[in-house]
Amino acid sequence: MSQTPAGQNLGGLIEPVDAPARAGREHAFSRIDSYPYRHRIREIMRAPLHVVAADTPVRDALARLLRDGLSSLYVRPADANEQRLRPDDVGIVTERDILRAFDAHGSATLDLPVERLMSKPIATVPADAFVYRAIGRMTRLRIRHLGATDEAGFLIGSLSARDLLRLRAGEAVSLGDEINQADSVAALAAAWTKLPGVAAALMAERVSARNIAAVISRELGALTRQAAVIAQERMRTAGEGTPPCPYAVAVLGSGGRGESLLAMDQDNALFFAEGAPDGPEDRWFAALGTHLADILHEVGLPYCKGGVMAKNAAWRGSTKTWRARVASWITRSNSDDLLSVDIFFDLRGVHGDATLANGLRDHAFDLAKGRMDFIKLLVESAGSVELGLNFFGGFRTDKGRLELKKLGLFGIVTAARALAIRYHVLARATPERLAAVSTLGIGGEHDLQGLVDASGVFLDLILAQQLDDIASGAAPSNAVAIKRLSGRERSQLRSALEQVAQLDWLTRDLLFTA
Repeated sequence: MSQTPAGQNLGGLIEPVDAPARAGREHAFSRIDSYPYRHRIREIMRAPLHVVAADTPVRDALARLLRDGLSSLYVRPADANEQRLRPDDVGIVTERDILRAFDAHGSATLDLPVERLMSKPIATVPADAFVYRAIGRMTRLRIRHLGATDEAGFLIGSLSARDLLRLRAGEAVSLGDEINQADSVAALAAAWTKLPGVAAALMAERVSARNIAAVISRELGALTRQAAVIAQERMRTAGEGTPPCPYAVAVLGSGGRGESLLAMDQDNALFFAEGAPDGPEDRWFAALGTHLADILHEVGLPYCKGGVMAKNAAWRGSTKTWRARVASWITRSNSDDLLSVDIFFDLRGVHGDATLANGLRDHAFDLAKGRMDFIKLLVESAGSVELGLNFFGGFRTDKGRLELKKLGLFGIVTAARALAIRYHVLARATPERLAAVSTLGIGGEHDLQGLVDASGVFLDLILAQQLDDIASGAAPSNAVAIKRLSGRERSQLRSALEQVAQLDWLTRDLLFTA
């Protein structure tokens, strides 16, 4: 992580946070129901979506509401496919809409088509978002119903205030929507500043660091999306026009995997529908990428030291350019060419036409299928696993600290990614990748679960250290102070590092002998 000038606003993640601000934040998040931060929308949503055609009479819609115990129905065009509905094509009619219509029109309401009563557009939330996102959105919009979408943007379920009745998370649920609604860099920075407080409160509620990392990653994606919105508006008002073609912004690496903690920097890429390198489209998106990087840095997300940012040509391009780039990586590269390429396979589209980005990721997985030469080079470019234990079983510390991202997490993440590419597992998160490999009957279930458990230990210890660092006015670090650990934590850490010590041979065995 790069150093920054004193006094720069870094959202409480890099520069010290003054004590009064920290105390106020701790008070705001001192009492928080952790359920909305541990569970996702798809766990509580109603699925499949309850849909009626636009020309359905109200009497039939009302009968269905009563029969199925529903509070709303989604309204589709008469000729639309119920399995492939996008939010822009759909309206919603609720029991309250029908009651208001009865008050205005009496029994004649029963013969009206539901499209006369429906509201449009509908509000939505991603099905893989955490529940706190839905609570915040409903609160801000003052609505009682949300549609739930899959990664491709299709409606797959619904959520109502009734579903959320017993879920309360106080003021902290506003974080997500504050980011979404920020219309200036200052507002975006103010919202981002809340993130460490939310993480601290969740850890105090004994939410696992893995789930907290998923929350952080979701908000990192939202931050990147809103920064792109502000960047695009900045260009429009400066007379530089609007996007010349559809495009998408994606986060890569830990943000894409859902495994970001508080010591992070930028990892993003830009994908657009058409245009040659250094052509007019590329130049427009180069300017957008530069604004995006500058806004994120100003808000508190530092520039990437390795240059993995959309403002740089290597991480920006048209679909055609990206396809050629991916083909070059996989079919013609050597290990020196593959630095930072691995995190491309973790990407997640967060803004614009996400299918442009996610589709290229799927294409890369398809192209890499069976390419053992590429997978071997990818593993070699990452280097051998560095051990966190010395010959006598002691911790290999530097000034009393153990760098657990490098000596712990990195090897497990790299191995899981390589296995995912090798066996065409499209999951992003490290535990999901290892679990999917296990279900294929590859490797020992005990060995793979051991890696999942070890990564959980590293995440817990790193996040606790980062929160302690921030509380003491220091920059959050991935290096854990051994002296702050309890005896139980030291034992867990030693066992986790022993799992990592087996990674080189275990990875070779799983990749090349299965």
